[in-house]
Amino acid sequence: MKYTVLVCDDDEDILSVLKIYLTQEGYDAISAANGLEALQAVERGSVHLIILDVMMPVMDGIAAAIKIRDISNVPIIFLSAKNEDTDRILGLNMGGDDYIAKPFNAVELLARVKAALRRYARLGGLAAVDSAAAAVPAVTAGDAAVANTAGGAAATAAKSAAESDCADGCYKTGGLILDDNRKIVSVDGDEVTLTAIEFNILKLLMGDMERVYTSAQIYEQVWREPAFHVSKTVSVHIRHIREKIEINPKEPKYLKVIYGLGYKVAKLP
Repeated sequence: MKYTVLVCDDDEDILSVLKIYLTQEGYDAISAANGLEALQAVERGSVHLIILDVMMPVMDGIAAAIKIRDISNVPIIFLSAKNEDTDRILGLNMGGDDYIAKPFNAVELLARVKAALRRYARLGGLAAVDSAAAAVPAVTAGDAAVANTAGGAAATAAKSAAESDCADGCYKTGGLILDDNRKIVSVDGDEVTLTAIEFNILKLLMGDMERVYTSAQIYEQVWREPAFHVSKTVSVHIRHIREKIEINPKEPKYLKVIYGLGYKVAKLP
């Protein structure tokens, strides 16, 4: 499968250089000059990863990422001249998977692209993007009632399956279920949508419940990179997971912080 990488930057020289590097690595590289164009490209489908500049006209990268996250979980790597911790955390808070400062090292950037695509592929995300881009056959008015009935039955069946006991490759604590075979996470029978990194963090913690993992251990096992000053990066993703799986993220039932030590998932009946 040939992956499509969208490069979004208002600097034409950077666009040209990145497209050359990506093409040489075997990717299809497409470009956008601002956040609005990037959003429109994602809406058209078949984008597998986005390299997104932060400071751009018309719509900046942060605003674009927020809108993109409403419709897609494709990996987003922010590219910015700003390298302060606050800027990095802001990018991650707004839906980014990674953050690289300009001037960037091309070898490092390509390594991060490959790693992000591997994580996303393991979740079946790449297939989902291609499926969404395929044409959808029209449904006639006469078929609508049948479709609605079938859809309701399918949803009920899916919910019952999620609530059933886990088989191999499935982790369960209380009403939280992570099915690694189908790449699905559900809470009390309702499916929740996680990014690739969020899924892999939760899988790591649920795979050995009650074990406390430090930020460095989580980073090294999920990102597959050495951990240097990563506590803020990991904490942002932990917060995102909590917001999706907890009824009250401020009083978490599942994903616990052990202050000064790290994080764990509680084992519940």
